[in-house]
Order: sequence, then C-alpha cells, then structure tokens
Amino acid sequence: MIRKIRIGNPIETYAVTEKAECRPAEEIPYFETSQQGKKLSLMLGQKDIVYGLGEQVRGINKRGWVYVSNNSDDPNHTEGKNSLYGAHNFLLIDGAHRFGIFLDTPGKVCFDIGYTEYDRMEITFEDADYDCYVIEADEGTAAERILTEIVHEFRHLIGRSYIPPKWAFGFGQSRWGYKTAADIREVVTGYRKNRIPLDSVYMDIDYMDHFKDFTLDKEAFPDFPEFVKEMKAQHIHLVPIIDAGVKIEKGYPVYEEGIANGYFCTDEDGKPFTAAVWPGKVHFPDVLNPEVRQWFGNWYRVLLNMGIEGFWNDMNEPAIFYSERHLKEVFEQLEDYKDKNLDIWSFFELKDLVGRLDNRPEDYASFYHNYEGKKIRHDKVHNLYGYNMTRAAGEAFERLEPDKRILMFSRSSYIGMHRYGGIWTGDNQSWWSHIALSMKQMPALNMCGFLYSGSDIGGFGSDCTPDLLMRWLEFGIFTPLMRNHSALGTRSQEAYRFDSRKMADIIGLRYMLLPYIYSEFMKAALSGDMYFRPLAFDYPQDDRARHTEDQLLVGESMMIAPVCEQNAIGRNVYLPERMKLYRFRSAADFDTEVLEAGDHFVPADLNEVLIFIRPGHIVPLAAPGAENTDEVSLSAVAAISAVSATQPLTLSFVETGTAEYRWYDDDGYTRNYEMQKHIRIIREDAAGTVTVENAKA
Repeated sequence: MIRKIRIGNPIETYAVTEKAECRPAEEIPYFETSQQGKKLSLMLGQKDIVYGLGEQVRGINKRGWVYVSNNSDDPNHTEGKNSLYGAHNFLLIDGAHRFGIFLDTPGKVCFDIGYTEYDRMEITFEDADYDCYVIEADEGTAAERILTEIVHEFRHLIGRSYIPPKWAFGFGQSRWGYKTAADIREVVTGYRKNRIPLDSVYMDIDYMDHFKDFTLDKEAFPDFPEFVKEMKAQHIHLVPIIDAGVKIEKGYPVYEEGIANGYFCTDEDGKPFTAAVWPGKVHFPDVLNPEVRQWFGNWYRVLLNMGIEGFWNDMNEPAIFYSERHLKEVFEQLEDYKDKNLDIWSFFELKDLVGRLDNRPEDYASFYHNYEGKKIRHDKVHNLYGYNMTRAAGEAFERLEPDKRILMFSRSSYIGMHRYGGIWTGDNQSWWSHIALSMKQMPALNMCGFLYSGSDIGGFGSDCTPDLLMRWLEFGIFTPLMRNHSALGTRSQEAYRFDSRKMADIIGLRYMLLPYIYSEFMKAALSGDMYFRPLAFDYPQDDRARHTEDQLLVGESMMIAPVCEQNAIGRNVYLPERMKLYRFRSAADFDTEVLEAGDHFVPADLNEVLIFIRPGHIVPLAAPGAENTDEVSLSAVAAISAVSATQPLTLSFVETGTAEYRWYDDDGYTRNYEMQKHIRIIREDAAGTVTVENAKA
C-alpha cells in the first residue's frame, strides 16, 4: 500500500515511474508535521531500527547520527561526515509500525535520527516542496516478509534496476596512473602470467588528451581501436572514465558545440558558468535539459565506435575545484596577508581562505539550469546532476546500442539513476574500517534500487597491505561490482604484486560462484528484490539477528560473515538457525561442518572464505579454473560433468527431503531477459542426487 502526500510545489525529479494517487491536504502518517511542512518528527521506540539512506556513513541501523542528503565530493569517509556522493531519501522504519518513507525532493534534506534525542527522528527540509510516499505491506503479509515486501513495493514504484552485461560481474583492475597502452599491457600480463582471473581494466583520467572528455592521448594510445581489439582477444574489456566538466578550449568539438547551442549551465547573467576541475577551467553541460542530455549522451558514441562497451562517470556532483569568480576574490584578499604577523586567528583565516576553494555552497548557488522550461538555481536541484549525467549516457545507449547491454556506473546519484547505471562508493581508504563500511552500505543501496554496486577493493587512498587486500577480496567476491582501484601516489595494489597464488585462489572463487551471483542479481533486478539483506529481513522475530550488522544474507541461500579486523584468526558469528559452513581456501580446497543455531567463534585463516548455507537451500557452481567470464561454464550439463570426489556441483544443505533452486541464466549481453524464459530448476535430495530441468511456462 502506497500513499502519496504532496507538500508545497515540488520539483519533478523523475525518480518515480509508477503513478500513485496524490493527497495534497492529508497529514503524513506516523509523523508530526511543523513549520508548514519543513519539519517531520517521529518518536522511536528503544529497539526500533531505521534502515535506508543508501550510500552513507556508519551502520546499517542509522540511529544516533545526523545524515544530510547533499551530494558531496569528499574523499574522507569518516564517521563524522554527514554527506557522501549520493542522495537516497528512502527510510525503512522497523518498530511498532513497519513502514517505508520516500521523500522525493532534489534539495538538501537533514535526517536527525536520534542524534539530538535518541528517541526522536526529525527530518528537516531546506524547502518545503516535496512528494512524500509512505509505503506499507498489505494486511496479512507474513511477519518474516513485511520488511522485504515494503522494499519490494518501493522498488516497484521507482522502476527496474539497471542490468549490466555478464562480463561486468568479473573481476576488474583499476588505478589512477595507468598512463599508456604499455602500462595496461603490463597489468594484463601480470594477471594472465599469474593465472589470476580478470575481465576488465579501468582507464582513469590518464587516457584523455589533457583531461578532455571523449578524447584520447594519441601518443600514449596511438591506435586505440586496435588496442581495444588486442585486449578483447585476451578477454579484457577496457572501461574509460568520463567526467562532468567540459574543458574550455577553442577547437575542442564538445566545447564548441556546447557554446554554439547554449548547452552549458549559466551564471546569473546568462553567460556560461566557469569553474575548474582536472583540465582547469570548464563548463558544466546542463544535463537536466533533455536536449542537452541527448547531445551529451551522443558523444559516448566516439568510444563506442572504437569498441568500448563500458564506462564510469565521475566528478558529477558536480565537483568544483574552484570557481573563476571566487578564485579572483581569493587572490585579491591574499594581498591583505602580505607582511602580516599571523597569530593563531589570522593564520586560520588564511588557511581557510585558500583551503576552502573547492565545493563551496556559494558556488553551487551561483549557477543555473534550464529545467522544465524554467531558470532554476543549481543548489535547488543539486542532487539531480549526477543522476542526469548518467541518464544521458543510459538513454544514449538505448538509442545507439538498443540490443546490447553497456556497463555504466557513477559516483554521484539520486534515486532514479538506478535505472540507468550502478554505483561505486567513491574515494574510500585502505582502512580496515572501510571493509566494514562497504559491507554496511550494500543493503541500503539495494533498498534504493542500486543493485550493481561495490567499493574500491583494497581502498582508493592510503597504502594497502597484503592482508587488507586479501580480507577485502573475501568480501568483494560477493559484490556485483568487483573492482580493485587505487590512487596515484599510493602503493600499487594489483593482486599479483602480493601472494599471487593465494590471491588467484580467492578471486577464482568469485568465478566459481558466478552462476549463483548472477542468478540472484538478475532475480532481484527483475522482481524488485534485494541481493544483499540484513539478517533482520529474514529473521524479524530474532532480536539478536535484528541487531547483527557484520553479517549479510546474499541472495536466498547464503549468509556471509567477512573478517574485517587486522591479524584476526577468526571471528564471532551468530547463527539464527542451523547452517552448513563451507570454509574455502580455493575452489578445490575446502572443508565443511554443520553448526547449530547460536553463537560460535569460527576460525578463519587469512586465505579462508566463510560461506554459510541455509537449511534446505542450494548454490549452483561453475567448474573451477576460469580466468575470465567467457570461460565460466554456466550450463548445467558442463557443471554436472565436473562433479568429482573433491569438487561439488553445488553448495547445499539438504538434510531431509528435496531442496529446489530456481536458477536464472541468460546470454548476458542482450536485453532479452524475461524471467520465466531463462529459469531452470535445480533439485537436490539428502543423498546428494542433483537434477536440472527447464521451468514450465
């Protein structure tokens, strides 16, 4: 059941695809409303849990902190922050009443969830213009399905999640600093020589001609189409970055066309707004304008025509190093500090003057869009910019490659962008706490429709250690987007630079698990379900499960409990029911045991992955040994033929009767993904006998 209440005169975001009856004068259920709709208040019970908000800091339960929906270019994801790159205004309250609330507004929203008063949540809007959707499960929904059903209803409201090509579920290597074709060849050789699986190499800003979108450094990549073919012959997909800012340079076609057609955001005088990012001074395409979206999206064809099949959009909050106007003001003010005796206060003034050049609220309030035929100030629609940049690409792919899936994910986002691309969680650090942060972000992103998601494995900033990379991979093999990425100036962290054999074994598990990972992702995307879930969603009556945040359910059959602490020899695990533990060191080196419900200390050596299978469930596997997704055997016949005394066909926990698994598998490249057409039924009995048959129409 969905109720829509309109407050004020909201700006259309196109986050919602399904119409809901609007009740303009009605009070918002469960909340007290004050200040003409600018503030919503809700009392929270002692054990109430608040889920949601997508990409944010802290835990799965959002109580105890203040979160702000205001897309921010901030590389330091510490607990004290309030905003990251996305604005995902969906909350799920699990208390005396269980309901979801989606606040559809592109402006800044503050969520005080038990920070000021632990038993009160207050939501404050910068502008009292928004659509509020209250989502509840239908009467009679089983208790263990209520939270899942609310998310399902919300996901139906906002439309189907983006679906990438199957190769995008393979392992990818990235680094800011791969400057030439020779650098990339070296990386690919390192992986192939050490027999570590790899499907893609990401190209950061280094590949461009002076950081200009849709260009190539011809000295570093002298024959790029041939290089793309060379990589594809080795089953490697190249994935270039695209940034939001267009360099101001005469003779650069993207700039010239944008100026000629008035396609850039403007200042208050109607002149193109000038800011700076990687290439120096830039203009921002007004991607909130459909005509500009079509124009900018069509530019992706330059790289598509060279054989590229995937992209990542970056710096699209949009990030601003400085605005032209403010930089001029700073240089003028610096004159006042010459020959001055700087005491503590004047020193900090000087430091702030120079150190606060980037991403200033005043700059975001100084340029404008042509949106829905009206001139509108950017800060009023700030959270929509990254969404619409990625929408421009997604709509272009539908025109330019209508029968083909193109990989696309973005840094900045708003709910609605989930239909056009996935998310990576941005510039994290090589910190142990960021493995845990990534794990806690995944279910919240899934709630908001972002299924194709992952973090920079190993950490983007700081120096990675071998044990950190190993433990991060042991979680990362389960995330749909699995990419190792690091920053220029940090320690190189390609997997082959450490214990290559053990790294190959762990990454190889990802490829063995791909039939299950892909199947569960596709079923979640096509049915509006979650790929990652907190334990509370399936065990709502179990208070321990409700408050467990360092274990996740992955699809219908599996629970994971990654190790997130340095030098740990294992970890405490809570099992809400009897489960079967598979302890993997490689595809062929594993052992199993059945553990009863309750608390356990589970040993886990540095190179061991813990996978818990729920009773009566099955996980289909591919044959081991694949080094890319093209080599992964996804057919049941090939998998069955691979059965041996040491290699299971499935991971399963069937003690009595027969278990059944609905296995989704398609070609992975076209957009032909009707659910029933691609389902096969796997059955396994307690004796280990497995049968596979096509699902009945």
